[in-house]
Amino acid sequence: MSEIIKTAPQPVAAETLCYHCGDKLPAKPLFSHNHQFCCQGCQTVYELLNESGMEEFYSLPERTNSKGGEEQKDRWAYLEKDEVRQQLLSFTDGRISKITFYLPAIHCSSCIWLLENLHKLQPAIRASVVNFGKKEVGITWAEDSLSLRGLAELLSRLGYAPDITLAAAGKEKGKKKRDWSFYLKLGIAGFCFGNIMMLSLPEYLDSKSLVEPEYQQFFAWLNMLLSLPVVLFSATDFYKSAWRGIRYRYISLDLTISLGILTIWGRSVYEILTLTGAGYMDSLCGLVFFLLIGKWYQSKTYEALSFERDYNSYFPVAATRLTGGVEDTVLLKDLKPGDRILIRNQELIPADAILMKGEGKVDYAFVTGESEPQDRRSGDLLYAGGRQTGGTLEVEIQKAVESSYLTQLWNQEAFRKGNGHKMSALVQGLSRRFTLFILFLSLATAAYWYVVNPAEIWNSVTAVLIVACPCALALVIPFSFGNTIRVLGRWGLYLKNAGAVEDLALTDTLVFDKTGTITHKKGGLLEFHGELDEQAASAIRSLTRNSTHPLSQAIYSKLGETAPLCPVQEYTEEAGKGICGWVNDEQYKLGSAAYIGNANTGASRATRVYIRRAEKFLDYYEFQSNYRDGLDELVGDLRKRNYELHLLSGDNDREREVLKEAFDALHFNQQPMDKLQYIRKLKASGKKVLMVGDGLNDAGALKESQMGISISDDIYHFSPACDAILDARSFDKISVSMQLAKSSMTIIRIAFVLSFLYNIIGLSFAVSAQLSPIVCAILMPLSSVTIVGFVSAAVHLTGKRLASKEK
Repeated sequence: MSEIIKTAPQPVAAETLCYHCGDKLPAKPLFSHNHQFCCQGCQTVYELLNESGMEEFYSLPERTNSKGGEEQKDRWAYLEKDEVRQQLLSFTDGRISKITFYLPAIHCSSCIWLLENLHKLQPAIRASVVNFGKKEVGITWAEDSLSLRGLAELLSRLGYAPDITLAAAGKEKGKKKRDWSFYLKLGIAGFCFGNIMMLSLPEYLDSKSLVEPEYQQFFAWLNMLLSLPVVLFSATDFYKSAWRGIRYRYISLDLTISLGILTIWGRSVYEILTLTGAGYMDSLCGLVFFLLIGKWYQSKTYEALSFERDYNSYFPVAATRLTGGVEDTVLLKDLKPGDRILIRNQELIPADAILMKGEGKVDYAFVTGESEPQDRRSGDLLYAGGRQTGGTLEVEIQKAVESSYLTQLWNQEAFRKGNGHKMSALVQGLSRRFTLFILFLSLATAAYWYVVNPAEIWNSVTAVLIVACPCALALVIPFSFGNTIRVLGRWGLYLKNAGAVEDLALTDTLVFDKTGTITHKKGGLLEFHGELDEQAASAIRSLTRNSTHPLSQAIYSKLGETAPLCPVQEYTEEAGKGICGWVNDEQYKLGSAAYIGNANTGASRATRVYIRRAEKFLDYYEFQSNYRDGLDELVGDLRKRNYELHLLSGDNDREREVLKEAFDALHFNQQPMDKLQYIRKLKASGKKVLMVGDGLNDAGALKESQMGISISDDIYHFSPACDAILDARSFDKISVSMQLAKSSMTIIRIAFVLSFLYNIIGLSFAVSAQLSPIVCAILMPLSSVTIVGFVSAAVHLTGKRLASKEK
């Protein structure tokens, strides 16, 4: 968001514009708090903001012009109908609800500021997040305090009336209405530019002065008339942006562009009216035309870099689908309405579904930010984003997986880490200071040519104002990180957002979990020491079916179809300890010796899962770890690159001798809180920590680290606190992914140098009066295209080189 200027504008004695929207005041304006307003809607919005202590809105550098709505009676009454409400809401539990509105009036940074501070206007609103590219706002609010109709009325009063199309609600959203006014401005500028060029041909080709002066003057007047629509209509967006900056004490790039346009036009009109020349109307219209093309290109590039990535492209997790009683794993993109899937303990519900079997205890903290499990029974609707905290559920999918909704949930404020990204902050600071420098340089240029050759003042000053382009600086980071995200996605590493690229590049210490991270969740050697009757085997298989822990899944697979499944009652799971439940009226416990209360286990350095049936101990399962393919090569490469490597494990230390050569520090018998505290200790010592885990017993550590990667095998389980999800098949690509992230930072620095070189060379020619304004207008968007092309190609080629080297 743009920098906020803290000093609010002071009211003037005779205001001519509405204090809220900036429109011209009517003959009888409305008054409130020493300010004048054009209508009741603007006055109402001002009073709302003033009463809520949000007058800071009027000091924003790019404040919105949205007028407050004057409500039509019962305009939003239809939202009180329950069938309409259910169609629009993405989540509700009768108390907390969530909805996404399309707001066509969103157009600047101050719109974002106002809409993301709605909770200050209305306490019932818990959170609001704006998607600027899609002009959408996702709102979570207490519906028992504010109705859906009341929420829509509040937005409408603020000037952001929701555009609600019931036919599209709950379905894949179609294309939003396109703003054709911009294309009209572009078309008019192109038409006038072409015709002025044609009318100027005699002047261009008349080297021997054969054209009579009357015709020269006639063509000049025609050119001036053709320039009027360009100056008064096509260029208005530049004027508006520049005026907002002046009014609220903020200097933007559009100010220099506006000065350049008005300078050329004023000089041209003067020459035509005084019969001293033909003016520069061709350069003027060409300037506006090419600037508008550059603006169109920039808007398209930002749309392309909207980081609402499609989970269907490369999201590496799956769900367990039931087909004719047979379980199989499928990717989310293959789930269809009507499919039945299993939701185990701590798994996320990927799409809206109906509960068919099981007792639901669903925690919607992922959606609402409040951790309060809710009981759900057969036939109840379960919303996407809920997490089951009990036994296994069988649900029937009602809607296809909606990737943008899951991405929005993953990027909620509750899961943001607040890591400072110095590179992004540096670029923002440079862009703000760049415009001030250009204004100073244009004044210095004017002063120089006033002394040396006054005839060159107009062209040189205009060229300076136009050729300088901080846009290239602003595009470097989004394109570099955006393309890096795409390459990493093809490698099986799915990043949460663009900032994670910088976190990945700055890492100097890696901390690995053991079970399920550096070892396979399946495939290790598993033996049972003791005897199990058929009833106990059936109970154990039924109990482990509910858990996503690698050891539970290994036991479940080991028992196979020979042990029939039975209903499990009162299922519970304690992280890092074990699982418990009732099967056939008997209580079963599986876990560590301490968890089941067995003190007489004897000395053992093996990984064991002990079993207790009622009050009787049934011996144990013993595991031998099966390390992931490529672990030795990965560790060797990381050590060669001077990374610190640490291992945290909840198991005992029987494998210390095997692992001690690979890691700088080994810690066993670690509980979830121990892992979190260890990460904090490393951070306190100045380390940049990357935690790699499976998101089960290490969710706290994943969140605490600067960068958390959750390994995903074939179950739908990941921690929302992680910053990336890694396909387990791409485990050996951790090192090469870090190399690509570092390379992207190098590419950014090179792009900065190229951008600065362009500006230095371009400005040197402009200051010396060797560039015409129209050439500058072509160079300005061309510099952005060049920088974007270089960054995209460099990241792509670097990724290709690293991938081939890895093979």
